[in-house]
Amino acid sequence: MRPPLPLLLLAAVLLPLAAAQGFRGFSYLLDCGASARTTDSRGLRWDPDAPYVSAGTSRVLDLPLPGLLDPTLATLRSFPHRPGAKFCYTLSVDPNRRYLVRPTFFYGAPSPPPPVFDLLVDGTFWTAVNTTDDALAGAASSYEGVFPARGRNMSFCLGVNKEYTDTGPFISALQVIQLDDPVYNATDFRTSAMGLIARTKFGSTGSVERYPDDSFDRYWEPLPDSKHSVSSTHNVTSADFWNLPPPDVFNTAFVAEQDAPLVLQWPPMPLRNDSYYVALYFADTLPENSRTFDVYINDYLFHKGLNVTSSGLSVFATQWILSGLTSVILTPASPSVLPPLINAGEVFGLFPLGRLTHTRDALALESIKKNLTNVPEDWNGDPCMPSGYSWTGVTCDEKGPKIRVLSLNFSSMGLSGSLSPDIAKMTALTNISFANNNISGPIPNLSNLSKLQQLHLQDNKLFGSVPQSLGTIKTLREL
Repeated sequence: MRPPLPLLLLAAVLLPLAAAQGFRGFSYLLDCGASARTTDSRGLRWDPDAPYVSAGTSRVLDLPLPGLLDPTLATLRSFPHRPGAKFCYTLSVDPNRRYLVRPTFFYGAPSPPPPVFDLLVDGTFWTAVNTTDDALAGAASSYEGVFPARGRNMSFCLGVNKEYTDTGPFISALQVIQLDDPVYNATDFRTSAMGLIARTKFGSTGSVERYPDDSFDRYWEPLPDSKHSVSSTHNVTSADFWNLPPPDVFNTAFVAEQDAPLVLQWPPMPLRNDSYYVALYFADTLPENSRTFDVYINDYLFHKGLNVTSSGLSVFATQWILSGLTSVILTPASPSVLPPLINAGEVFGLFPLGRLTHTRDALALESIKKNLTNVPEDWNGDPCMPSGYSWTGVTCDEKGPKIRVLSLNFSSMGLSGSLSPDIAKMTALTNISFANNNISGPIPNLSNLSKLQQLHLQDNKLFGSVPQSLGTIKTLREL
C-alpha cells in the first residue's frame, strides 16, 4: 500500500536562534539513587532524584571499574514489585512547551536477568523496558521520547506489569529537557507523542555526538562505511534548521559513487507497520557547490529534485508509513554532475497521547492526598490513567467522554489525617470507604454526591455529628 502524501517541509532560515548554552527553562538531570550532586565528563551537573519521587530504595552498584563509567550509572533507584502500581517522578514544567524525556537503565550485572516494566508519561503508555541484551553486554539502555506538557506538572512513571517479570522496576538516570519552540513542531502534540527509533550521523567514525554539540543533549549515533564515508568542514548554522541539529553532523556524509544511486538500509531494525516522523539532513561536502537528486524511501518518492548546497538543508515528513526493513535511496537527477549524499537522519515512532482523569476529580484526589498521611507509594501521576495503572483503591470509568472516578476503597490502609471536603467535588462517586483507618476530624458535607450508594467511615477517630445532609442523598443505601 502506497504511503499517504506526507507533509514535506524544506528547512529555511526562520528564527535567529543560537545554540543554547546549557538547558533552558524547566530542565532536569537526575542521578537516580545518588545522595549528592555529581558532574559528568562534559561538565553537566546531575542532581539527586529524591526530591522528585516518593518511593523506591537507593542502591550503589558494586562496579569493578567505576572510573570508566558515567558517574550516573554508579547508583540506581529500585521499586517494589506491586502489579498494577506505578511509581512516578513529578516535575514542574511549562504547560506551553514540549520536552525531551530520556531515562537510562544500568542493571550492573547480567544475572539475575533485569526486570521488564512499562514506561508511562502522564496518562500515556510509552513503551516496555527490556534491558536484558544490554545487561549481558555490560551496557546501559536509554529510551528517548518527546512529550508535550499537559499541565504545570509532568509525571514520568515506571509501571509494574504482572505479565512481565516478578521483580520491581529500576532506573539509573532521568533527563527531562525543555525543547525550543521550532524543534519537531510539525507534529501535532495535541494528539501524539514521539518515541525515538534512530538518530544517525552518517559517515562518522567518532563517538556519539551529544551535548555540548547538541543543545538538547540528543544522541547522534555514528555510522561508518569505508566505501561511502566522506568528511569535510562546514560552517553550517544550526539556527537555519527547525530541529536545530548540531553543526558537526554536517561534517561527515555518505556519498554515492559517480552516476550511481546511494542505497541505505536505515534504520537498521525492522519496523512495525505504522506512521513515523522522518527527518533527513544534507549539506554539500564541497564549498560553493551544489548537487541535485531525488530521495526515495522504500521505493516511494520522498522528495523530488532536492538541491543541496554547502549551506545545508533538511526535509522531513510527519506521518510517513513504514513497515519492516527500510531503504533510503538517493538517485542522481539532472542537471547535477555530482553524486547524491546524506549527512544525518532521525526517525521517530508516533503514538497517541493517553486520556487524563477529569480535572475536577484529579484535583479533588490531590486534596484528599494532602490531608492524609501514610498514603500508598503509587498515589502519584494521573489517578486513573493509563488503563490498568490507577491509584491503589481508586476505580474509574474510562468509557464516557470524561474519565471519572467511581469508587474510593481506602479501607485498612493505615491512613491518618482528616477527610478533605473536596471529596464532595467528585460527583460521579458511587462508593466510598475509609473504614478501619486512623482518620480524625469531622465528616464533610457530601450532599453533592447524588450518585453515592455506599459510605463506610467506621473504625476511625472521627468526631462531631453525622451531617444531616447525608439524608438528602436519595441513592445512599449503606451507611
